Amino acid sequence: MSFTFIKHDTNIDFIGKRYWVYAVSVLLILIGIISAVWGNGLKMGIDFAGGVIVQVQFQEPVADEALKKGLDIPALPGISTQRFGEGGRDYLLRFSSAENADATHLRTTVMEALTATFPGNTAEIVRLEIVGPKVGADLTNKALSALYYAILLIAVYISGRFEQRWMAGAIMAAALWGGIYVAGLTGLGMGWLVLLALGITMAVCFVLRLNFALGAVVGLIHDVAITVGLLSLMNVEIDLNVMAALMTLVGFSLNDTIIIYDRLRENLRATPDLDMAHLINKSVNQTLSRTILTSGTTLLSTLALYFLGGGVIHDFALTMLIGVVVGTASSIYVSSAILLALGDTDFYVRLVQRKEQYERPGEHGVV
Repeated sequence: MSFTFIKHDTNIDFIGKRYWVYAVSVLLILIGIISAVWGNGLKMGIDFAGGVIVQVQFQEPVADEALKKGLDIPALPGISTQRFGEGGRDYLLRFSSAENADATHLRTTVMEALTATFPGNTAEIVRLEIVGPKVGADLTNKALSALYYAILLIAVYISGRFEQRWMAGAIMAAALWGGIYVAGLTGLGMGWLVLLALGITMAVCFVLRLNFALGAVVGLIHDVAITVGLLSLMNVEIDLNVMAALMTLVGFSLNDTIIIYDRLRENLRATPDLDMAHLINKSVNQTLSRTILTSGTTLLSTLALYFLGGGVIHDFALTMLIGVVVGTASSIYVSSAILLALGDTDFYVRLVQRKEQYERPGEHGVV
């Protein structure tokens, strides 16, 4: 027996309140754009921008400002410090470096600076990593490509799974490949190519009336845009940990969306005469227990990581915290409610009705 603490006949008018959520979403996206373009900007970590990361451990606790002031020397350009762990003894140091920086020379430079700044406090370099600018650019391209192709494959899957239009999904993928291939000949950067690809994906979904796929894609773009914008506002570095959290967010949000879509498909089959607003409300209310339990347990575990996981996993946990809240809301108010703006689902209703009219062999005594 399933654990359901909210009755299936609950009738909360989610669709009626969608405009308030739209207003909040637009406001958050605008704040993120302003912060990314004119404010803090997108602060890329050394994984993408290149540089050096050094993990040091002191014998006695040290103050953040004293450490940063002591390491603010020409040999360590763009130095930034991040404390993690308990007791103020462990720090992550980040700074820029040349393409062919020598690890031994950098280790010696850091140790000399630490010894000069804290002569009575022994320091040990636990870890030292160097990422060149070319490697950082390659990682950036691969991260953007992974994020985009995940969304594309999701659109193709939903087209076939919920609208039984695998061929239309294949056409969308082919059109996208052709558009990106031609655009790539112009020498555009990967960031612009990904934006162009997302535009082509949404345009093809709209033209082919792949409403469910378009709703899911718009919801995922909504989640990533708000999350990245808020990270920019909070001056959080975008590194591989944050990118992993964004990919996890895409999967989490999609999982919730598919659950609602699946219930909506069942309700379309059972009561195709109801208007789409009532069907969406009914589907969201019927899956509300599952949504609260899934999102709630994920939120609790992420809060534990945020407060108890230490500085190394702090940005990952923060990204997940934002993503869980935004992703849960978008599954209800964006991915589902956008079906109203895209029109009805006549094609899918006709498909369902045809399936219901199918007569199994021997059902009426004739094989």
